Amino acid sequence: MDIGANANLEVVDKFCYLGEMLSMDGDADAAVEARIRIGWNKFRQLVPLLTSRDMSLIRRRRLYSSCMQSSMLHGSETWPVRKENEVALQQAEMRMVRWMCNVKVKDIVPSK
Repeated sequence: MDIGANANLEVVDKFCYLGEMLSMDGDADAAVEARIRIGWNKFRQLVPLLTSRDMSLIRRRRLYSSCMQSSMLHGSETWPVRKENEVALQQAEMRMVRWMCNVKVKDIVPSK
């Protein structure tokens, strides 16, 4: 396939390549957002198991780790991660863990 000199190429801010979000400015924001979204999708698929009181917390943690953490961190070794990206991943993880353990933010007692 010969593209030639007269080919018109579309310039985009971000695009998906092999499942990884790449952005024009080279930061990892788009990739982190996409991975968090994928993690939440996996979490919602497994919510009946993750919130089940019939399954021990240790097994739920293993399931969480093998499914959600691995899907959220897939490809992260190539990201130029900033502190904001790290915080976003930690916040998403804490929300999932609180949901899994049935703990609400208002239930948390502040330490003195």
